Amino acid sequence: MNRTEHVHVPIQPADRMTGLPTQFFSKLVRRANEQAAKGRDVINLGQGNPDRPTPSHIVSALQEAVENPLYHRYPPFSGYPFLKEAVVNRYKEDYGVELDPEKEVAILFGGKTGLIEISQCLLNPGDVCLVPDPGYPDYWSGVALAGGRMEYMPLTANNAFLPDYEAIPPELADKAKLMFINYPNNPTGAVANADFYAKTVEFASKHGIAVASDFAYGAIGFDGQQPISFLQTPGAKEVGVEFYTLSKTYNMAGWRVGFALGNPDIVGLINLIQDHYYCSLFGGIQAAAAEALNGPQSCVTELQDMYQFRLDAVFNAMERVGWKANKPGGSFFCWLPVPSGHTSASFADLVLEQADVVVAPGIGFGEHGEGYVRLGLLAPEARLEEAILRIGRLGLFG
Repeated sequence: MNRTEHVHVPIQPADRMTGLPTQFFSKLVRRANEQAAKGRDVINLGQGNPDRPTPSHIVSALQEAVENPLYHRYPPFSGYPFLKEAVVNRYKEDYGVELDPEKEVAILFGGKTGLIEISQCLLNPGDVCLVPDPGYPDYWSGVALAGGRMEYMPLTANNAFLPDYEAIPPELADKAKLMFINYPNNPTGAVANADFYAKTVEFASKHGIAVASDFAYGAIGFDGQQPISFLQTPGAKEVGVEFYTLSKTYNMAGWRVGFALGNPDIVGLINLIQDHYYCSLFGGIQAAAAEALNGPQSCVTELQDMYQFRLDAVFNAMERVGWKANKPGGSFFCWLPVPSGHTSASFADLVLEQADVVVAPGIGFGEHGEGYVRLGLLAPEARLEEAILRIGRLGLFG
């Protein structure tokens, strides 16, 4: 009997796969793990992964919900109404924003998913999207998957890390179909005020641009400052949506629960595309998420206090070593200038190799991130202080 020769079929990826941006954080994780594998005491402050467990009352709600046979079946395609009602109630209580749970809420597999999907919903190949620089790299991923074209809005210290809409040429603004904003900001820690959001609504309305407001760090403000929601702005729902997530507010990053809130047309498109991708979140997760939103919020206050203590520990240590920087207004990131003679990448490499501390080089967030590194407040105060003192012993400051 003759054996059949099986010919290896060359797999040709679709163009959209070869056009994706490099996953910046996967490289960062790999390098940190390599150092740790050598037995080094690595303090990893380069990622945005909350280090505290989910509050126990939320975990208990999931444990109970898992036993409910209702949740062992397929959930409704767009999610359970009780979870939509929960986020509507939370926005009403925290921000005074009224939302229609049926038309103005989409349940997401984490905020990141929605940030990818909105580009696919709104952009045709070649369409322009305005993105912040520096900014969260997954905005780029969504635009690339949609075949869109990015135009960058520089965020600089001179303008409090807010985009300057007057600097955007009108002809470019008229071509744009979508824009991303993100406050409290990743990576700079900047916060936005009501005046900025009013200008955003005016700019978007004038040029016909849909706004995607990434509010992932909305619960975390410093020195008594409570971040405000884009949706609190008159006219906001007419021009855009806000992406809200439980990842940071309730230490639920691994649970993957988020929402798109606001403009009913955009929310409808996101629900439509998700009908083709998913069959919503496991019902037990939705029940626990509703408990997070409806239950006691003392855990959120405690979380805010914890990050404030950590921020103060970092900046007290920085003062001791002569590292000068501006404090963030929100998020759990510090945006720190690198010492003279270094790029963001060379400084990040140096502190990893000689101080066993991981920070994220600013260039990974865009061209205007050069000259900075991002440090996450994602370790206990003593470890954060130790990280700064280790870097200080390299003698690069003062």
